[in-house]
Amino acid sequence: MNNSSTSRRRFLLSGAMGAAAAATGFAARAADASAAPAFDKVYDVIVVGSGFAGLAAALEASIGGAKVLLLEKMHAYGGNSAINGGAFSVAGSPLQKKYGIKDSPEQMLADMIRSGRGLSHVDLLKMVVEGSLPAYEFTLRHGVKYKDFVQHFGGHSVPRTLQTIESTGGGITRPLAESCKKHGVEMHLRAKMEEFILSPAGRVIGLKVRERYEFPNEASGVLQTYGARRGVVMATGGFSRNIWFRKQQDPQLDERLDSTNHPGATGDGLLKMLSIGGAPVQIDQIQLGPWTSPDERGFGLVSQFNTIAGFPMGIMVDVRTGRRFCNELADRKERTDAILGLMENGKPVYPVCFTDAKGVAKAQTLKNGLKYGVIKKFDKLEDLAKAYGIPVEPFVKQVDEFNAMVKQKNDTQFHRALDLAIVLDKAPFYACRVWPKVHYCMGGVGITKNAEVYKVDGSIIPGLFAAGEVTGGTHGASRLGGCAIADGLVMGRIAAQSALKLAPVSL
Repeated sequence: MNNSSTSRRRFLLSGAMGAAAAATGFAARAADASAAPAFDKVYDVIVVGSGFAGLAAALEASIGGAKVLLLEKMHAYGGNSAINGGAFSVAGSPLQKKYGIKDSPEQMLADMIRSGRGLSHVDLLKMVVEGSLPAYEFTLRHGVKYKDFVQHFGGHSVPRTLQTIESTGGGITRPLAESCKKHGVEMHLRAKMEEFILSPAGRVIGLKVRERYEFPNEASGVLQTYGARRGVVMATGGFSRNIWFRKQQDPQLDERLDSTNHPGATGDGLLKMLSIGGAPVQIDQIQLGPWTSPDERGFGLVSQFNTIAGFPMGIMVDVRTGRRFCNELADRKERTDAILGLMENGKPVYPVCFTDAKGVAKAQTLKNGLKYGVIKKFDKLEDLAKAYGIPVEPFVKQVDEFNAMVKQKNDTQFHRALDLAIVLDKAPFYACRVWPKVHYCMGGVGITKNAEVYKVDGSIIPGLFAAGEVTGGTHGASRLGGCAIADGLVMGRIAAQSALKLAPVSL
């Protein structure tokens, strides 16, 4: 085992002892910082992480008049947010109204509660849903641009998902990062948070930071200490690339499963918060993305193809039978469980998802998917079936049955919403193999609806706030597609607003 993994083991073993020294209540008064180290530099708010939540927090705090430092441990800003699909689910957006789609925050909330299977912390969900439209407007003010159509993602009762014109989260993180710079946020790349600095009263008043850090060399860089008069916002994302830690939560998520996340998604920030007594919430709830392919690494090209074309405008079949086996627009957990059920003698049986020429009209990754062979093109359904070893006759019959259901607007097989479904009869046809990958950590540290971090005894760790994937409870057992952006942006802004309301410490 490498040194990094060993240090994480030791860190977790010492976490219970560290929790005993954590803060025991929320204190709005100025903390006694007499025992604090001499800080190299002092700020009002320090934000750790530069994804949706971190950038939104830094920008909100700076616009609110704070002196802000943003830290990113990797070589580029954005983290997982920059490489996601840029899909943002918003309740009651102008585009929905433009296309006559009836929606409401209440309807979106009901969809998210249903997907969470009774585990969602509804007070947090309400904050995300009710803040989704203001967050969308926030991104527009800072230069983000979206495509002129609305998508229907799995688990949503109506089309409500918008997408950046770039089809990546970078279409949001880049403009927000530029806006942070324009608004005076001090931004450090290759700056890894090492530990919290607490006042004698237990308030978070700063950080030890390893500057000029070279991931994953834990000994690289130079240590600096930074003070935070009002608070620290942790927006460090999930831990899906920390294979040892994710296996402790779910032993099935071992080395055999790839992840859609970037290499730095190792959960450092979460582990640091747990070490000072942060409350772990539903950390074993780890989501797999059902739209990825075994034929490419990471997020890949197939993911965007399936979310825009394959699932809403096509069907997915078991290659052994040629038949559909699930609702292609069910929530992620339902689809993932169905796909992972296609095992034979302990080995995966990769299903095939496909659509036709009309269905791929808006699939931006189609060209490169064809170039690299992860998406394939066929002139006839029979050719598609033969290429993947699918029995031809039942496969063609399944397509005919589905086409009839589309015409009748009634999926009698799996009760799928057919708002965007099309009759699959326009050659050529485009297909790909599908297999889930570890995608999103629903669990993390517990927070209040004001983004304050809970301690294990139910009190608040003063001066510490968190937002985005590093937090737990919001989405319960399964997050709906497009809601990570909503969560990050909404709670990142709320974390900054809460920090600005906190009485400053004299450092």
